[in-house]
Amino acid sequence: MKYHNLEECIIDLEKNGHLVRIHEEVDPHLEMAAIHMKVYEAGGPALLFENVKGSNFRAVSNLFGTMERSKFIFRDTFESTQDVIALRNEPMKALKNPFKYVGTGLAAKTALPLKKTTALPQGFQEIQIADLPLIKHWKDDGGAFVTLPQVYSEDPEKPGIMNSNLGMYRVQLTGNEYEMNKEVGIHYQIHRGIGIHQAKANKLGQPLKVSIFIGGPPAHTISAVMPLPEGMSELTFAGLLSGRHFRYSYVDGYCISHDADFVITGEIHPGETKPEGPFGDHLGYYSLVHPFPVMRVHKVYAKQRAIYPFTVVGRPPQEDTSFGELIHELTGGAIRQEIPGVKEVHAVDAAGVHPLLFAIGSERYTPYQQVKQPAELLTIANRILGTGQLSLAKYLFIAAEEKQALSTHHIEGFLTYILERINLHRDIHFQTNTTIDTLDYSGTGLNTGSKVVFAAVGDKKRELCHEVPETLKDLPGFSPARLIMPGIVAIQGSPFTSYSDVQLEMDGLSEAIRARGPLPSCPMIILCDDSEFMSAAISNFLWATFTRSNPSHDIHGVNGYYEHKHWGCDNIIIDARSKPHQAPPLIPDAAVEQHIKRLFTDGGSLSRIQIR
Repeated sequence: MKYHNLEECIIDLEKNGHLVRIHEEVDPHLEMAAIHMKVYEAGGPALLFENVKGSNFRAVSNLFGTMERSKFIFRDTFESTQDVIALRNEPMKALKNPFKYVGTGLAAKTALPLKKTTALPQGFQEIQIADLPLIKHWKDDGGAFVTLPQVYSEDPEKPGIMNSNLGMYRVQLTGNEYEMNKEVGIHYQIHRGIGIHQAKANKLGQPLKVSIFIGGPPAHTISAVMPLPEGMSELTFAGLLSGRHFRYSYVDGYCISHDADFVITGEIHPGETKPEGPFGDHLGYYSLVHPFPVMRVHKVYAKQRAIYPFTVVGRPPQEDTSFGELIHELTGGAIRQEIPGVKEVHAVDAAGVHPLLFAIGSERYTPYQQVKQPAELLTIANRILGTGQLSLAKYLFIAAEEKQALSTHHIEGFLTYILERINLHRDIHFQTNTTIDTLDYSGTGLNTGSKVVFAAVGDKKRELCHEVPETLKDLPGFSPARLIMPGIVAIQGSPFTSYSDVQLEMDGLSEAIRARGPLPSCPMIILCDDSEFMSAAISNFLWATFTRSNPSHDIHGVNGYYEHKHWGCDNIIIDARSKPHQAPPLIPDAAVEQHIKRLFTDGGSLSRIQIR
């Protein structure tokens, strides 16, 4: 289907058993988010909330909650969009296989945005921020947020839609110091297109005009999060994936999407910020209060029978996990074109995406040497850590595929391969005092932390333990050790106090292990608050370890040493305990969880969905 609007998509999903209507009145304060999370966890359908307390508008969530549903939504345009992106990355494909790509010209016809002569679409009405479904997701959130916005800005030096940026930056509607109906907050991270536009506007001493589109065909939402090839605009992509031109006009100098359900227009003035947050984020914690740009609201529009789409972010997996899978499948081999020698890069969702990358590269620099060591892999690693959003990663595990096939998506197998081969004296490489994800509070400040590369190549060097080694049992001052996976053991320690005390503590732990003799079968030890939780599932290990540690500060080692500023050890110790400066984890509200059960019991709109 090529949807003209969001309602057409909803009707299509309902007809085909992919959507359920919720007739009961539901409170946007915590309840709607809690319902969404229960349904997502159960692998359930999209949800149309028909009776939102305090608003006349309907709301929809979980549109992209499963890969099956996402592909169903884009069933008529998915392949042709893949083909166009592939050609954009590698034009020679068309010459090698012209018959396969013959239809891409027709697909590309819908790509260019179409300017309309009428200023406002028929039926658009002017409303206020207060009229929207003001959805608050987590108990300690600073207010109501738009979680699926399409934030539009243009290059002040080269205005026009083909020099625009469409990004998904969270928008705070209420709370903090925002003046209701007159101001909203826009939180964007580093390496974002809107930041370039705002920097140029500031230099010119003028405000940046911004339009926030909400809703419209689902392709428009996806386009706002796509990592596109250089030179391909998000609005071009929106046209490709929807099979229909992105239609727009200008009102008062602001771009208006004719297909959106809601449009908020306004200006960001140089130097104007206000506190934004807290907000439950995709790492599974609250991002705290920080100054971010404030947008002075100009006008707010809604179409007739507008529908407000939203999602909920929290500890993975959530609906944005499906976003990631969809994006990966659409972009295909884009990363291979951008970084020669790369076969795969996998931003690990269970670890919150940005903290942890797995990569497979090639090792072709020294084929004449019998003893192999990472060389080209390190060049590739630096390219990865200098590329777009990948540059926000903290941990990169990279291997060369040689005698056996590897997949970065087979988490345990990939880590096992690296741990069997890594030389811990040679193959650990740090970058300190650098940038990390804005939402990651494990570092030394906002956007500031460190990175580490673990590189492995060559033959297997060690057999990994499949149970807790005797060496790690009954260590004084530590609770029982538990096996996480082959070669990785969790040890429970006392609560973290401060970095001024931790070195003495780590020296004691390292010495206690060293005194019991070599431990080659267990190259990685995780010091944690709860070894039972850490070892209960690989997803727990990935989440807690890589969201709660800053490589430069939290990696220690048995027999750790420096040689010419390079650090090595016999066994890695990662301190993955919660630190006082880190953000608190997201915890569902028990009273709300109890209250929403009414929808899942007999007679409720969601009675057919089995929840835990």
